[in-house]
Amino acid sequence: MERDQAHIKLEELRNLLEKYGYHYYVLDKPLVPDAEYDEKMQELIKLEEEFPDLQTADSPSIRIGGAPLDAFVKVQHEIPMMSLGNAFNEQDLHDFDRRVQQGTGEPVEYMCELKIDGLAVSLLYEKGSFVRGATRGDGTTGEDITNNLKTVGSIPLRLNKKADIEVRGEVFMPERSFENLNEEKEKNGEMLFANPRNAAAGSLRQLDPKIAASRNLDIFLYAIADDKGLGLPSHSKSLEYMKELGFKTNPENRLCTSMDEVIDYVNSWLDRRNDLSYEIDGIVVKVDDIDHQEDLGFTSKSPRWAIAYKFPAEEKVTTLEGITLSVGRTGVVTPNAQLKEVQLAGTTVKRATLHNEDLIREKDLKIGDQVVVKKAGDIIPKVVRVLDELRTGEEKDFQMPETCPSCESRLVRLEDEVALRCINPHCPAQLQEALIHFVSRNAMNIDGLGEKVILQLFSHDLISNMTDLYKLEREELIELERMGEKSVQNLLDAIEASKQNSLERLLFGLGIRFVGSKAARTLAEYFETMEKIRSAGIEDLIAINEIGEKMADSIVNYFDQPEVNKLLDELKELGLNMEYKGPKRKEAAEDSLLSGKTVVLTGRLETLSRKEAKEMVEMLGGKVTGSVSKKTDVVVAGEEAGSKLDKARELGIEVWNEGNLTEAASSLT
Repeated sequence: MERDQAHIKLEELRNLLEKYGYHYYVLDKPLVPDAEYDEKMQELIKLEEEFPDLQTADSPSIRIGGAPLDAFVKVQHEIPMMSLGNAFNEQDLHDFDRRVQQGTGEPVEYMCELKIDGLAVSLLYEKGSFVRGATRGDGTTGEDITNNLKTVGSIPLRLNKKADIEVRGEVFMPERSFENLNEEKEKNGEMLFANPRNAAAGSLRQLDPKIAASRNLDIFLYAIADDKGLGLPSHSKSLEYMKELGFKTNPENRLCTSMDEVIDYVNSWLDRRNDLSYEIDGIVVKVDDIDHQEDLGFTSKSPRWAIAYKFPAEEKVTTLEGITLSVGRTGVVTPNAQLKEVQLAGTTVKRATLHNEDLIREKDLKIGDQVVVKKAGDIIPKVVRVLDELRTGEEKDFQMPETCPSCESRLVRLEDEVALRCINPHCPAQLQEALIHFVSRNAMNIDGLGEKVILQLFSHDLISNMTDLYKLEREELIELERMGEKSVQNLLDAIEASKQNSLERLLFGLGIRFVGSKAARTLAEYFETMEKIRSAGIEDLIAINEIGEKMADSIVNYFDQPEVNKLLDELKELGLNMEYKGPKRKEAAEDSLLSGKTVVLTGRLETLSRKEAKEMVEMLGGKVTGSVSKKTDVVVAGEEAGSKLDKARELGIEVWNEGNLTEAASSLT
């Protein structure tokens, strides 16, 4: 085929596949059988491979997934992706309505939308073409996941108009896709996803887009990031405009003329939510009129013109079949309820933590009881109460053991604690949990060393403590199940690389009681070496603002143990770094340029990351906040600073560039 003919044919195929995809993914009305769609897609791919210079960035072939990325790039949201305030009952909704009417001076209409239980994303289009997609992140900074989002069939790669627009939506995994995915994982002996939301989030954060493409994700778009230039009078008109552009919006949205109508809508979904093919966890209620929205404005965290009604946690009755015990890395022995399998909030629940013996007594739990269970926050299974009126007399009391279920050492209850604790430092269960913590993301961050691998290494007697990890050899690992040449080499490389971690990671990984990742960073910054931390006294530690007496006492007691010092000496001999490698924080003098001032960072900085810029501001005595207001003293503006810079100029706030900040910071060194 000649190049000109190929160009025409490619355009025909792309238009045809876009039409098929829109009807299939957005309208849910397929025009052709799947086989015909697949045939046309293969024809397109083959022709693009033959004429690679004719492939376009918005071709439907992109949806099958491209080459893996090394890492995700951070994205600054010019218009923040704010969270919503919550309502938990009808009175909360009436209170919201009262505040709205006080702010607008008149009754308003509300747009009600199903609150999809997924992952919020932002999609940017230039001249009608999809150019960037990002996660919400912390609302100000997200991650660029464009390649993964291109694999979602219901996200248009080209709009029906050549519009420059940014829209917001919720990516989710339909229940059927979730069930298929977990069935596949179970066959492969892999850990199952807890719920569709986790599965959707995990899929979008895969560095390989082909994985995201295989997960059959979907999306509903719910807002235009900034519709002021479009002249749309209401949120409902914005949703209609998005549909015209080719976006998928939720057909269950409803415009209500009063709060009573809103409540009727909410109540109608309390029983019907399980009829949907996707999960929802509430209803979002928004003031419809755009002028009213502007009148009401925002708090520092959320719009005053919108609220999220959260469904009450679903409750089910099931049987308490038994109580088992687990031993944590600090030696705490926790009783766990073994439940007759029950479907709850979209997932299968078989167990729930009972926390401690006192809770079992307080709830009067007996093995064999009929119990009411729910998910706290729709996430964590919890035993709510016993239905003692259903007891048959066959139920049995539960007694906590006197010895550790792992090592049989005598359990103790420390002063002012309700938990029973195993204090044997060689307890296998504690050692396993300690190692799982040691290799975790916020600690030594050893990729490939998850819980299953740690337990496998334990069961084969290859490790018993932290030092053993750094003595593992290829020959013994290659014999393990599911350990091929490549995975073994990757694991050994990751273990070797972890030796170069900055001190705070090792410090957190040691699992010192009361020392979290933030406290570990504070200690590492202040003392700079492990040796200085090991020799620090209580007075030295409590001299640091963030370290209290309880934590200081725990740290001193930890480093007083001979076995701990032996462990650290061995880790040092094995080549682990014992020094802090991060930026040094200096105490800002009272006359520092930003002492006591509130600073906002905006735009793209050329030489500094957002984290580095924040640390410089703090080094100069300032405090960084996310939004510009009358309380802001300085705005540091980079490229494409946008609305925050405009607002700073309107309010007459001092504006710095990146050079001003680095120059001020360098004056302290």
